[in-house]
Amino acid sequence: MSSIGIVAGAGKLPALFADLAKKQGEKVVGVGLRGVTDPGLESHVDKFLWFEMSAVQKAILLLVTNRINRIVLLGKLQKDVFFKKDVVLDNDTKAVLNKLNDKKDYSILNEAAKFLKKFGIEIIDPTPFLSDLIPQKGVLTRRAPTQAESEDLQYAVDIARELTRHDIGQTVAVKTKTVIALEAVEGTDETIARAGAFSKTGFVVAKVARPNQDMRFDVPLVGRETVEGIIKAGGTALALEAGKTFLIDKDDILKLADEKGFSLVVV
Repeated sequence: MSSIGIVAGAGKLPALFADLAKKQGEKVVGVGLRGVTDPGLESHVDKFLWFEMSAVQKAILLLVTNRINRIVLLGKLQKDVFFKKDVVLDNDTKAVLNKLNDKKDYSILNEAAKFLKKFGIEIIDPTPFLSDLIPQKGVLTRRAPTQAESEDLQYAVDIARELTRHDIGQTVAVKTKTVIALEAVEGTDETIARAGAFSKTGFVVAKVARPNQDMRFDVPLVGRETVEGIIKAGGTALALEAGKTFLIDKDDILKLADEKGFSLVVV
């Protein structure tokens, strides 16, 4: 039986996927990015392999020699890795990037998928294994958003959808229908921290998927750290998109949110 490979970024999601896939009878191989992947993933998989972010040639060799023809891309990976001066890209990585008209996330990921397919390796949709982590529409916390928060959340969602339409980022912070922070290459956590620097209290956050979200790639994810960060920065409510977001640590998040009077809604 062939294995499923997890090309794993940072965070808990790769380990959660591994546990759930193994329960469904799959053999799972972790493929870790040095300096990014949590080494703890090794205890959740049947086999573990390391490779460097810039070494696509080695990664493909590892996948092929281990009979891995299906992979999932899970976990956080900061896009700014491509801008660091000390990162030396191998020829295959350069070849993929040089074919692109832009360096948008989807452009990179789609070109990578085409490249891997030449070697018989398919990037698959992980959501059939992770359906319990995808929330549906409704208010998840005890406290529903106030009227003012609801209006700001809707405004934030509208702006975030425009942002994702251009494949720029997924997260927007708003206060009194004023955008105070937009996500770009820096990621969600930095965006929230920046929002807190502008407004010490009373702002809301929306995190949404792309208009035609390919569930193989970069699905929005929220965990306890995200909600903790919003609360610490002074935010009071968060909106996620139904059916297109991974919500991990749900019980911990709801306990924290209810203790702090925070509102979490899925739209």
